[in-house]
Amino acid sequence: MSTAQHKIGSGFGANSTADEVLEGIDLTGKLAVVTGGYSGLGLETTRSLTKAGARVVVPARRRAAAEEALAGLAGVEVDELDLGDLESVRGFAERFLASGRTIDFMIDNAGIMACPETRVGPGWEAQFATNHLGHFALVNRLWPAIEPGGARVVSVSSRGHHFSGIRWDDVHWQQGYDKWEAYGQAKTANVLFAVHLDRLAADRGVRAFALHPGGIITPLQRHLPKAEMVERGWIDEQGNVLNPEGFKSPEQGAATQVWAATSPQLDGMGGVYLEDCDIAEPAVDGGERSGVKAWATDPEQAARLWALSAELTGVDAFAA
Repeated sequence: MSTAQHKIGSGFGANSTADEVLEGIDLTGKLAVVTGGYSGLGLETTRSLTKAGARVVVPARRRAAAEEALAGLAGVEVDELDLGDLESVRGFAERFLASGRTIDFMIDNAGIMACPETRVGPGWEAQFATNHLGHFALVNRLWPAIEPGGARVVSVSSRGHHFSGIRWDDVHWQQGYDKWEAYGQAKTANVLFAVHLDRLAADRGVRAFALHPGGIITPLQRHLPKAEMVERGWIDEQGNVLNPEGFKSPEQGAATQVWAATSPQLDGMGGVYLEDCDIAEPAVDGGERSGVKAWATDPEQAARLWALSAELTGVDAFAA
């Protein structure tokens, strides 16, 4: 049942757009839940899915902003959700379950990156809590609605997972804080979540994938000082993007998650990390920062993280 972490030759690549990977795919009658589906990559994901006929539910922390961004887009509904607040997660899930609908594509797209040290809930580090624990609780609470025999859960990770594995002795950074390593840990958690969810859910016909969407200038960078982005060579002093060839457009950035959710090329597969609309190769030690690190696909670490996440959030749809 496991899938090899090697390219399959999809025919798509880094420059493919979400609309291109959906060409010829009819999603009429399908329902997707896209967290953060009103900004950056999430907005492009929502647009492309609805264009192909899907209905999309967008849970949003900033509901008014989401409604404004999605105004005029047919087939979309907005509800409230703060991934950093487990009661908010519970509330959204209960409202959705009460509607009696089922989910064909669950795309865990929302996230924060490299924010100043921030605590949410019972003192949890915000990036781990928002990017991972909130989505963990959300998927587990929505599990009764996730359609057996074909649904997919897509966990949007990042090449940033190369920055750090799971800090098992201090996952909440109580002893010193590094914003980029904390981001890396959260993105590693996104991959491990997909690895173990796929192991648990494959027998039900539900498959899970994680992915790197590519480098894109979006509101995800909102916590980064302008000076830091200038120093990194991303923008100039006037805020113009430098080396635009090194960044994807939002339409290109949304492509891999849309491909992960819908492509028939991935039928019967799961539990793997994707990039540039294909399965990624394992990362090479000392090589370029591409592919997937072994610490992010280790099944034992994935099971350990699942158990920890269930303990922290108090929810586990697969508990005996």
